[in-house]
Amino acid sequence: MTPAQTKAKVEKLYHEAEQVTEKYNGAKEKAGKAEEALGELRDEAARKTAALNSARNRLGSLATRQYRSGGVDPSLQLALSSDPDSYLNKAALAERAGSRQATAVAGLAGQMRAVERVRGAASAKVRELTAAEERLRGHKKTIEGKLAEARRLLNSLPADQRDALLRGGDHGGGTVSRAVPRGSIKAPNARAARAVAFAYGALGKPYVWGATGPNAFDCSGLTQAAWRSAGVALPRTTYTQVNAGTRVPRSGLAPGDLVFFYGGLSHVGMYIGGGQMIHAPRPGAPVRVAPVDSMPFAAAVRPA
Repeated sequence: MTPAQTKAKVEKLYHEAEQVTEKYNGAKEKAGKAEEALGELRDEAARKTAALNSARNRLGSLATRQYRSGGVDPSLQLALSSDPDSYLNKAALAERAGSRQATAVAGLAGQMRAVERVRGAASAKVRELTAAEERLRGHKKTIEGKLAEARRLLNSLPADQRDALLRGGDHGGGTVSRAVPRGSIKAPNARAARAVAFAYGALGKPYVWGATGPNAFDCSGLTQAAWRSAGVALPRTTYTQVNAGTRVPRSGLAPGDLVFFYGGLSHVGMYIGGGQMIHAPRPGAPVRVAPVDSMPFAAAVRPA
């Protein structure tokens, strides 16, 4: 394989790894939300179970008094059953029987049904979380495999060619640029100015896939963190960030706008003016300035 072919293959592997990284980021975000929802469902189930136990204790006290006075109402016997399914199946009959305790029994039946619903929802959320974690493991394995292959190819090059490739362009062809002087940037609003300032502050920090700062970033992690510093919450991935704002034409780009690349929207940077952007390019290349023209432009969005 010639050095040019090796370079092309390495760039292809980096691009493919970045595509999977965005899928990883999306799966991680979903797993986090599922885990949070599961915690809330478990808390709710615990509260409802405690309320159910209190209600059953009250009925148990009533049953004890009835027993001492000559007999236990059948509906109370049913309510105090140790088998919830049997109780729920038969409770409706007791409720219709006109028992003196029908109201209490009906209330207990409702509480038991509520507990079962919440427990069922929690079980479904566990399955959702398990599936998300399985996707995470699959994406992680794919990313690590592609990056390992890229490293193997890089190590096959002479040191000077390897260093030139690592210092060189982003995603196959661009060159690293000098940053637009910060004092000359005219952002459209104060929030965009803060986001741009954050991006400048991240220059030189390493690319790490899945990272959102403060010491390392991937491409969408950088743009998310920059706009978060300005008080704007962006979603985690390139393919969701592209819908988090107002689309702008390439001719109308302003500092702070997000610029997306490739047909699959697998890469994003932050426009800073003068045809330049700040972005986290790929493993081995720190956060830096590059021309917007260095990659195939796909879309642009103004978050605020």
